[in-house]
Amino acid sequence: MRPTALITGASRGLGAAIARELAPTHDLLLGARSPEALSPMLEELPGAVGWPADLTDHDAVAAAAAGIERLDVLVHNAGVADLGTVADTTAEVWRRTFEANVVAVAELTRLLLPALRSANGHVVLINSGAGLRANAGWGAYAASKFALRAFGDALRLEEPALRVTSIHPGRIDTDMQRDIVATEGGEYDPGQFLKATTVAGAVRGAIETPRDAHPTEVVLRPIARS
Repeated sequence: MRPTALITGASRGLGAAIARELAPTHDLLLGARSPEALSPMLEELPGAVGWPADLTDHDAVAAAAAGIERLDVLVHNAGVADLGTVADTTAEVWRRTFEANVVAVAELTRLLLPALRSANGHVVLINSGAGLRANAGWGAYAASKFALRAFGDALRLEEPALRVTSIHPGRIDTDMQRDIVATEGGEYDPGQFLKATTVAGAVRGAIETPRDAHPTEVVLRPIARS
């Protein structure tokens, strides 16, 4: 029986790259906000199954997770990146950032713990370099990623039968990155960033690490920005 992996935020960018990387070896559940967003990936990967749900709608997530009895891999990739200085970041932005990047992750993990325990599964948290070091203008985002790292540390201690890996990539060449650079007022140069396929390969490598080892953290930096 092939292992099953659920990937959130799988309709584009890094999530789509992770889906392509795991498709040869895993049965895939692809998460996104809507069925329409998933259509291109489901056409590209015909063996995959759509798992549409707004991760901040906890009732909808509970309903979507209810039918999953066994899960080998859970990749938390979905998230938001609202940038701004502390002076300019409102309480609403702080709440939205933590709701998407921390609370939604914790709640989906909680709901799927029985399925993960059944498989001695692996939880992969797509974190960020900002989860290791905060930069000016990234306060809410960095704080949420520090919190996500702490969540992973706690989960690792509380669920010793599971493996929990925090992936900390630097900035990645995606549509989301283009939006960030535009917000910063810079010129976009894809050569300055990690390739999504490189980060997806690191995710696969962590998952395929033999069971005698526990890959707890993986840090990737773009060569151009090292």
